Amino acid sequence: MTSRHATALETVWVDVPEQALETYETALASVCETAGFFIDDATGAWRVEGVKPRGERDAQLAAALALADAASGVHTVLQRTVTEAEGWLARTYAAFPEQRIGRRFAVRGSHLQGGKTAGRITVVLDAGLAFGSGEHGSTKGCLRALERIAPLQPSHVLDLGTGSGILAIAAAKLLHRKVIATDIEPWSVRVTRENARRNGVGALVRPYLADGWRQRPLKSAAPFDLVFANILARPLSRMAPSLSAHLRPGGHAILAGLLFTHVPMVLAAHRRAGLSLVARYEERPWTTLLLRKPAGA
Repeated sequence: MTSRHATALETVWVDVPEQALETYETALASVCETAGFFIDDATGAWRVEGVKPRGERDAQLAAALALADAASGVHTVLQRTVTEAEGWLARTYAAFPEQRIGRRFAVRGSHLQGGKTAGRITVVLDAGLAFGSGEHGSTKGCLRALERIAPLQPSHVLDLGTGSGILAIAAAKLLHRKVIATDIEPWSVRVTRENARRNGVGALVRPYLADGWRQRPLKSAAPFDLVFANILARPLSRMAPSLSAHLRPGGHAILAGLLFTHVPMVLAAHRRAGLSLVARYEERPWTTLLLRKPAGA
């Protein structure tokens, strides 16, 4: 994977209030190789940053930021600094030790040496790719929710917005079932396929390029017993009726990528769509929701 970073890199970032966070994260993610966000505890502002090849895609970045400005009503100034490729990877590796999540899972970077953790299902990912989003808390919440419903043995599983494929891979390893994994980014579909093969579940994880619920792979595979949707609050709220329609009665949905303040909006949208709350998992500042569709629906 080091060939992806042979050219000089730069880090670009903007500081925004919480209400503009999703819009600007989407803007940077559309251009940068990796994008993430974190809160400045001193000011309460959110920093949204990404890493991209220096001097490339600047026009595309400017256009994406202009759209974010218009959509959010928040104007911000883009800042940038040169980032040494090797230094960036070194910092990424240092920030990605093995993570033991819940009772069953261990997530580790491909840069780590040594054997797997005994008694745990190990998911191996490339640290520079898999955790660029900065949403570690969302992933942890999803895996904890997966552990809870695993005894029900869901057989039709979907990972909507799969990213690196971590949730699809974890579900395939734990449940020994086929998992459909979709994303709107061709790069994510390719990386998910590579990661699934690396983890020995290439025959179980089926990655597809798909936007929401409109593509044929989802329609032909529905209804699902379990749906992961680790994306963002507003898209989750908009898609609540579609998620409910594609979920089998008695089936579960695991929703993540939610800041604590967004939970009431997302929960209300899915309750209107007929789903009920089973549990919530807090990995501050992230919240994961486990929802269920009534068996008689």
